[in-house]
Amino acid sequence: MMTSNQKVALVTGGSRGIGAGIAKHLAVHGYDIALTYVRTESIAREVAADIEKTSRSRCLVLQASLEDEKVPEKIVRQTISEFGHIDLLVNNAGVTIFDSILDMELEDINFLINLNFKSYLLMIQAVARHMHEADIQGNIINITSSRSQRAYPGDMLYGGLKAGINRAVESIALDLAPYGIRVNSIAPGAIKVRDDEQSRLFHEGLEPRIPLKRVGTPLDIAQACLWLASDQASYLTGITLRIDGGLILPGMPERIDLDEDIEKYSWGRPKKKN
Repeated sequence: MMTSNQKVALVTGGSRGIGAGIAKHLAVHGYDIALTYVRTESIAREVAADIEKTSRSRCLVLQASLEDEKVPEKIVRQTISEFGHIDLLVNNAGVTIFDSILDMELEDINFLINLNFKSYLLMIQAVARHMHEADIQGNIINITSSRSQRAYPGDMLYGGLKAGINRAVESIALDLAPYGIRVNSIAPGAIKVRDDEQSRLFHEGLEPRIPLKRVGTPLDIAQACLWLASDQASYLTGITLRIDGGLILPGMPERIDLDEDIEKYSWGRPKKKN
């Protein structure tokens, strides 16, 4: 074990999108990084190489299928073995599956619950136990979603689980406050994480309806993450910080694909019987 003299952040789902943006930003600001990926090791290695090229930080790459309940504790142990300690956990790994309650398969229900909710709790538990035993007054940050605070059709499970994490964080923050461990959530709105044509067209249609007139970037989330983990936010725990450019303030649905004005603000269409 090589004990790191820098602070250490463990970022799940750190090979792409928001997670990669968070990992890179934390590294530039003095954190050694452990990041997880699921399938594409080469992309995770590219992020690690970029981190080590642009900062003085080290980066540990870990394969982690976090829907497996044995994996969270394993990657926490691996990170501690490499760096000696963990100062910051960023729970970011997750997937989105939208479907009506009438159609969602049991396999998808179990997968989302295990990955988007259960793994968050198990990661928090493993890291919090380490921080408590090592007397580290650390930080735990959970990336949730603005969908946790606004309902959309087909979003009963993804949005519901994100809401569950936000609520769970409030109790966990009370559990861990006596040990100086702060626990918070960040709820992103529409964030540009892909450059494909479909995503570009979606964002172009959505931007005029966002009060701040743009979609977010991984850097927007990363900057908030760095601040929440800093001493500047030392009096904050148990909160959910929504970062969405004001997207859900007007209460309008995230629909841009319909032509008639009245349809643009509908809450979905009835499912036709076969």
